[in-house]
Parts: sequence; structure tokens; C-alpha cells
Amino acid sequence: MAIFSDDDDKQKSFKLSSKEKSENLDTKEIAFDKSFENNIRPRKLDEYIGQSALKSTLKISIEASKKRNKQIDHMLFYGPPGLGKTTLASVIANELDTKIRITSAPALERPRDIIGILMSLKNGEILFIDEIHRLNKVTEEILYPAMEDFFLDMTTGKAQTVKTLRVPLPKFTLIGATTKAGALSGPLRDRFGIIHKLEFYTKEELTDVVSRTAKILEIEIDKEGAQIIASRSRGTPRIANRLVKRVSDYAIVKSNGKITKEIAADALKALHIDESGLDSTDRALMSLIIEKYDGGPVGIETIAAALGEDAKTIEDVYEPYLLQEGYIQRTPRGRKISPEGYRLLGYKTSSAQQSLF
Repeated sequence: MAIFSDDDDKQKSFKLSSKEKSENLDTKEIAFDKSFENNIRPRKLDEYIGQSALKSTLKISIEASKKRNKQIDHMLFYGPPGLGKTTLASVIANELDTKIRITSAPALERPRDIIGILMSLKNGEILFIDEIHRLNKVTEEILYPAMEDFFLDMTTGKAQTVKTLRVPLPKFTLIGATTKAGALSGPLRDRFGIIHKLEFYTKEELTDVVSRTAKILEIEIDKEGAQIIASRSRGTPRIANRLVKRVSDYAIVKSNGKITKEIAADALKALHIDESGLDSTDRALMSLIIEKYDGGPVGIETIAAALGEDAKTIEDVYEPYLLQEGYIQRTPRGRKISPEGYRLLGYKTSSAQQSLF
């Protein structure tokens, strides 16, 4: 519940000036522009590659929403970074022929931040909140009645003069995205009608992503070149798209501009990305655990300090793929290298370590 101490504060927070609304939405509303990521993003579900189970569910929900002439249910997408959560939200908005307002939880520090956005929404529009697990308690409590009953509950005045206001909101859809679904509070999670985990992409799906991106950017690439890039993209479209540009730069300088199997392999070697998709930081992380901590277990904070990296970056960027591929294991006592991780880096497991597996 939003609380305002007096009528002046109420006027400042409840009735945002035109300038404040404009500044608020200018920083949080994203329209498709000519930047790299937005230029290659699919506009429709049929163009969206991968996540077939989720796409099937969404097609039904979108069609039902259109036939009922009602807003689609609130949705929560979770999974590692770079799998297309923001892109998917934009695709849903396009399929429903409505606008989308995009923001992130850390940007919603004060009650009036979320109130200004909610009150500016129109019927049927979509509000996308990235990193939704990082919402502060006050903002989260404002969202409860907004999501469930489409009202804002606010109080004004002091002591005996306190009054409660219930302000109606347009019927909107909230789409939340998070890398840590378990960090969401139960009451917030329960208000989403559709909850779905986005999975890492297969090599075949990423090959299609690479080929599509190259075509949009007018980069010449053969199938084998696309497969090489796909196989080293860690199951993540965002990484695949980034590598397409880097390999293209290499092809222009070192060859005739066409990405072939040989050019792709040479370019990725120059970028220190091996055949398993591991870069120098991945290998340094795994080697550290093996050489300095006898293969683990060792705490994430210790690893972060030794590498000079942020613990959150290790957890959100590096660990998901290493865990997915079985190179490291997460235990109650910390992280340790699996036998597969030892073999990948060419280390032999000690007799002590072998007894742990």
C-alpha cells in the first residue's frame, strides 16, 4: 500500500506532472529502434526460434485472449540470461497488437516510480519488468492489488485524518522476467497465470539463430560456419548473435568476408573460445578450483575474490552453462569440479577426489 503523509505529497506522487511522466516513460519505455539487438529481434512467434513448448502454450493463450477480447494472463519467464525473455515479451505485444512498456526492478525505487507507469498504461497494454526478483517490498505490495483487481490502494493524511483511496487501473498484463525464480516472494509468484522456464537452446536451434542473424545483417555464411558458431555459443542466442558479429569482423579482415567453417574456427580461437564454448574466464574458474582448492568444494565468494570477479556475475553468467554441461557441481559446502570438468581441462582426478564421486 502506498502511503502519503499529506495532501501536498499526495499531489506530487498521485498526480505526476506531465514532465515527470514524460521523463519516467522516456527511460522505461522501449520502442523498436535500429540498434543491433532490436534490429535482429523477431516480431512474431513464427519468427521466434526455439522454446517450442512455450510457444505452443502462448499461441493458445494469445488466440483465446483475442477471442474473449480480454487481456492475456500475467506471465513470469525465468531462466539464465540471454535466452530471449525480453524478446519474447515484445513478440507477445506484437501478436496482441498492443504497446509494451519495459523497465527493470532496480529502476523502481520509489512508490511513485511504479505508480506513474501503472497510471500511464492503457487498456490491454503490457508492462514488462526485468529482474523482477529485485523489487523492493513497497513496490511489490503496490503491485498486488494492481495485478489482481486492477486497483491502486493508497492512503493520504496523518493520524486521525488518514483516508484510503482505491484508484481504478486499466486492464493490463504484467510480464516478469528473472534469473532467480526462487527469489520471488510467494504472494507475487502466485499472481502470475503463466509461469514458464526458458531452456538452453540446442545446437540445431542456435544454427538457425545464427543463419537468421547473418541474413538480416547481410553477412555471407555457409551452413558449416553457422554450425561452428552455434556449437560454441553456450546454448544462448544472445551469445550466438554477438559471435556472429565478431566472426564477421574477422572474416572481413582475414578473408573475403564470407564465414566458412575454417574462418569461424580461426576467429573463435582468436577470441579464446574453445570447442566446448568455454572462454578464458570459464577455464580460469575451473582451473582455480582444481589447482588451489583440490577440486572443491569451495565457496562462491572465495572463487569471486580469487578471480577478481563479482560473485553475482559468476552465478548468473558463468555458472549456469557450466552446471548445465556438468563441468561443475553445486553442493551445500560450495562448488566443486566434476570428473567431466577434470577431463575437459586435461587434469587427472586425485584418489581423494575420485572417492567423492
